[in-house]
Amino acid sequence: MSQETGDEAARAAGSGRSVRGLDEVDRRILDELVRDGRTSVRTLAERIHISRTNAYARVERLLRDGVITGFHAQVAPEAAGLGTSAYMALTIEQNTWREVSAELARVRYVEHVALLSGEHDVLALVRAPDNAALRDVVLDRVQRIAGVLSTRSWLVFEEFGGTQSPWQ
Repeated sequence: MSQETGDEAARAAGSGRSVRGLDEVDRRILDELVRDGRTSVRTLAERIHISRTNAYARVERLLRDGVITGFHAQVAPEAAGLGTSAYMALTIEQNTWREVSAELARVRYVEHVALLSGEHDVLALVRAPDNAALRDVVLDRVQRIAGVLSTRSWLVFEEFGGTQSPWQ
């Protein structure tokens, strides 16, 4: 795995400024925070064997550089009442991505949206309370968005996270 440097890193950051590559300590910090975003700086420093000052400075830099974009709770969809999940692929009219994505951002139960290359243009993860709500999302909301030519859905039967952090 290569680390971005120079112009590539600046483009990746999207800010026009250079972002330095991650070193081993940065990756260990990210690994710990991905596992538990509520970890205190003191505990973080102890786990990776660096000073609290160093841990605090590194976390602040990772936040400032946009490597860490926030902290959030991981919610179990089924336990939260969202028992039906599906991936929905959309084919859209050329040059309508901005308008379609703005509309998708307003559709309830759409959790994640990605612009793709390949057979389909957009992939969306939908988490709904039941099949009826999923049907409403697909047929009444998404298929009526200007620029959406077609959709294709796949129900999710089971999910699990990967066991290997990319930050180790």
